[in-house]
Amino acid sequence: MTSDRDWTGRVGDIWAAEWRRTDRSFEGLAPVLNAAILAAAGPQTRTIVDIGCGAGATSLASAQALPDGQVIGIDLSPNLIAVAKHRAGHLTNVAFHCADVGAGVETHAPIDLYVSRHGVMFFADPVAVFAQLAEAAAPGAALVFSCFAERAANRWAVETVAGSDDASEPTAATIAPGPFAFADPAYVAALLAQAGWRATTPQRVDFGYRAGGGADPVADAVDYLSRIGPAASRIRDTHGAEREQALARLTSACVDRLAGDAVEFPAAAWIWTAHRPRDSQGSLP
Repeated sequence: MTSDRDWTGRVGDIWAAEWRRTDRSFEGLAPVLNAAILAAAGPQTRTIVDIGCGAGATSLASAQALPDGQVIGIDLSPNLIAVAKHRAGHLTNVAFHCADVGAGVETHAPIDLYVSRHGVMFFADPVAVFAQLAEAAAPGAALVFSCFAERAANRWAVETVAGSDDASEPTAATIAPGPFAFADPAYVAALLAQAGWRATTPQRVDFGYRAGGGADPVADAVDYLSRIGPAASRIRDTHGAEREQALARLTSACVDRLAGDAVEFPAAAWIWTAHRPRDSQGSLP
């Protein structure tokens, strides 16, 4: 579980330091997500909010693809927002704010399009937050976001941690905020509907999660996954021989996934598109 407090502190700080390698890990997914965002935008799309924008990759891509729109990236981490602002450079149609998206989104209403790259799985009460987003949305507004599919298909989260191959997926009754909180499409479809959104069937994307590259891809991957992901938690929370075993497992997994000049793990994600109904009866044109 990753809490709001984690993102405003240690976790957010690590992700801010690792934004380049994090963006690299999503290079296989980003073009598909960006295409879905562009497809959901219309000629009247003016205000776009990036939920949990992190270091700003999706905000910047949206601002460049939709030059007539104003993109607002929102994240809890002050360090991630600082990175995003630095990356924005000369772009005038993007701004970043450190805030809780549910509490602060009303100041930007009415919103025509919400986007997010893996920034929506950490809400303590996702129905309540998505309902707040719906309240601040323009009639017919769109919502496009990506999230990890089932844990078993994301081998970077399985092979790098000892004993995780047999771990079962959480049930709806046990789902907690975290990377795989939205892995079950039926669960996500239900919560979106309850919050006032009408979703289409999500698009599944299988991609390569690139964890290591450069002159020594294995060392690069071990260093990265020792800081972000389930192996990082295991290494951080153990000591002595147990910690050495965790590092050995991670290293072995990265060696096994070395191909040429990269360490790449199979990964899978869902891309969701939903709309806010245009009238109180929930009908869209």
